[in-house]
Amino acid sequence: MTEEKIIVGAGTEFPLNGILTIPENLEKTVPAVVFVHGSGSSNMDEKVMKLTPFKDLAKGLGEHGIASVRYDKRSFAHGRKMIKKGNLTVREEVIEDAVLASEMLKNDPRIDPEKVFIIGHSMGAMLAPRIDAEGGNFKGLILMAGTLDTLEGVLFRQLEEMKNGKSKIMAWIASAQDKKFRKSFENLYELSDEEAKKIPYAGGVNLYYFKEMGLHRAKDYLEKTEKPVLIMQGSRDLQVNVERDFGGYKKLFGERDNFSFRLYEGLNHCFVPALYDDISKATKEFSKERHIGENVISDIAGWILKNC
Repeated sequence: MTEEKIIVGAGTEFPLNGILTIPENLEKTVPAVVFVHGSGSSNMDEKVMKLTPFKDLAKGLGEHGIASVRYDKRSFAHGRKMIKKGNLTVREEVIEDAVLASEMLKNDPRIDPEKVFIIGHSMGAMLAPRIDAEGGNFKGLILMAGTLDTLEGVLFRQLEEMKNGKSKIMAWIASAQDKKFRKSFENLYELSDEEAKKIPYAGGVNLYYFKEMGLHRAKDYLEKTEKPVLIMQGSRDLQVNVERDFGGYKKLFGERDNFSFRLYEGLNHCFVPALYDDISKATKEFSKERHIGENVISDIAGWILKNC
């Protein structure tokens, strides 16, 4: 396989550096995927300290004959500019660029335009069904470590787990944040858009970011789709919960023929072997280099090829 430097959104206000990974010695057009990041600023590899999930997946899928596009997240490449513009939503931060990446793949003569998939990780998994419906038009959806909950719901659950963790310092910090945020988020969906835009959260984001995303939930799109969907999670994921999140998908969609499910024993939020079972140790969890295993990669590749 080869890696080619690309620009997603070339000529727009927010061009993004990226990489197209494509199999070598092509005899026919190939399927491809667009990677969509989790929350926060992240580079094209979705680097989390010593972990690089998207780089691992791109390399592994390339060896199975599947091309991919990964690119710097807009908030990573243009964070200050976005904050200055104000009233950021996931449409500007994530959705628009994922749609552009999809169009780029479909216009590449080496790619089969009818076989372009989306892989969303964490918050990217929450947004993938919306991205598909709002212009991505993918062949199928792969949701890794996602949830049907709202973003603020995930935030409060994680704070609750930190409050009950082993670190007294982190528990104290989480308790203070939980109290502050719960007051701020009170009656979120009863606020007008203008009222929500006036209440700051953090990092240049206001409550309208959460409200707008919460009004476009993955569940609503997934209930309508007839496209193939693959739900994936690690059993030791501390960011989302197996029983509530993975189980929530199965409860709603387990009887649907177009849904498939994979749970990986011992893997964490980034689909590498977990080291700890305490969310307050997330820094240590991600500080040791590991890579996504062939079992995960071959499952994704096999599912894509089956659904082409």
